[in-house]
Amino acid sequence: MFPASWIWGMAVILCCVSWFLLGRRRRRQGEPPLENGFLPYLGCALKFGANPLEFLKEKQKKHGHIFTCHVAGKYIHFLTDPFSYHALMRQGKHLDWKKFHFATSAKAFGHGSIDPAEGNTTENFHQTFIRTLQGNALDALIEAMMENLQYVMLQSRAPKLQSNTWVTEGLYTFCCQVMFESGFLTLFGKEFNSNNDKNLSSKQETERAHILNALENFKEFDKIFPALVAGLPIHLFKSAHSARERLGEALLHKNLVKRDNLSELVTLRMFLNDTLSTFDDMEKAKTHVAVLWASQANTIPATFWTLFYLLKSPEAMRAATKEVQNVLENAEESISLDGKHISLNRKQLDNMPILDSIIKEAMRLSSASMTFRVAKEDFTLDLENDFYNIRKDDIVALYPQLLHFDPEIYADPLTFKYDRFLNEKGEEKTDFYRNGRKLKYYYMPFGTGVAKCPGRLFAVHEIKQFLALIFSYFEIELVDSNVKCPSLDQSRAGLGILQPSNDIDFRYRLKCL
Repeated sequence: MFPASWIWGMAVILCCVSWFLLGRRRRRQGEPPLENGFLPYLGCALKFGANPLEFLKEKQKKHGHIFTCHVAGKYIHFLTDPFSYHALMRQGKHLDWKKFHFATSAKAFGHGSIDPAEGNTTENFHQTFIRTLQGNALDALIEAMMENLQYVMLQSRAPKLQSNTWVTEGLYTFCCQVMFESGFLTLFGKEFNSNNDKNLSSKQETERAHILNALENFKEFDKIFPALVAGLPIHLFKSAHSARERLGEALLHKNLVKRDNLSELVTLRMFLNDTLSTFDDMEKAKTHVAVLWASQANTIPATFWTLFYLLKSPEAMRAATKEVQNVLENAEESISLDGKHISLNRKQLDNMPILDSIIKEAMRLSSASMTFRVAKEDFTLDLENDFYNIRKDDIVALYPQLLHFDPEIYADPLTFKYDRFLNEKGEEKTDFYRNGRKLKYYYMPFGTGVAKCPGRLFAVHEIKQFLALIFSYFEIELVDSNVKCPSLDQSRAGLGILQPSNDIDFRYRLKCL
């Protein structure tokens, strides 16, 4: 009799050998170079996940500007030549940008498919987001966010703030709390009505406790988000699953209708959920959880990196502070702590090219987004000088961090240069070159084409508002001025702005105004 462990070992070995001989994809004529990896199903996933940028650089050096990798059961064709990016954008007939995003959303957030072809809803989600996050709707969001940021910074956090007393805190923790609380109030409104309410203070404290509890649930769920995108079921992560369910309960329609000042985005989404979908109450709520995650998961780390690089660069800080002061003076806005809030509209925020450049540079250094398209059918991808056959259901992907860290495009690419996106006139710079040729695609933290993030304008305005208020009301500094820049958390590669691997201590206090 053979021991059971020996039998199981032989079975595993036979399965691996069978996969290696029979299950591995074979490269066909006209297809890109293929990297299968050695692990069944996972393929190259572990090496890719450990350091995507270095992995792709290595394969690019080996194979050239296009190659195929087997990653967690999917075959992904990585396109690395920025001059060929437009070829991907032209292939709408053969490539579907929605399929991957719809499937990922349903898998991660737990609602039914939002693909109209599946029959659960007829809502065009992308058009809903464009309608409520851009154009005239953006003005209302900016106004609400400006008010809420000042409420959170000056009133909600008031117990921490005493005249001339420094408060020490983690910079990421601070950005996370301020941006989450302000953003939540902006999108999902308030439980309290601030007009003539005798119990306003008590209601505000209760409201803040609820939002901070939502933040803890958000962070617990967000920790395992990369695993959900990779295909692991959420039931393997009990605490994260519970956190997602609690977020859903908080955003049930019966709870949202009790709140004041709901954003147009949430109001419209509630209406469309009720009239165009067959979702049950919890599924409707989970589509709002998806909105909450999308509004926070990248904005929070982007805010952190922008403020961190400013604190590390006195020159950048002086330039940014002066720009904000000039805009406030031209708007005849006075800064005080007597309860009168600063107001900056969209036009005024758009007139801040230095802040624009600083935010772009911080996001260039921290972004690791991916652009995905799924092949609807077998077709031939026509690049500048080559043709490649792509199979149905394969993924064609761009990894813009390769672009952002290319020394031919960005001199000294690992160094923060606050004026990198400014031209000689101090205006937005749009001329970037590679091999002597001007690039159309040189900065892509928000994706590109029809799938470009519809909330990108609001996100940048949020960060500008945050910085303008920080400069206006607070003195801030790093506890250790020589602290090293934290490394990027590579576990979130492909999802957008990477979080820091560790927090950085800073301190702040109210200015004597």
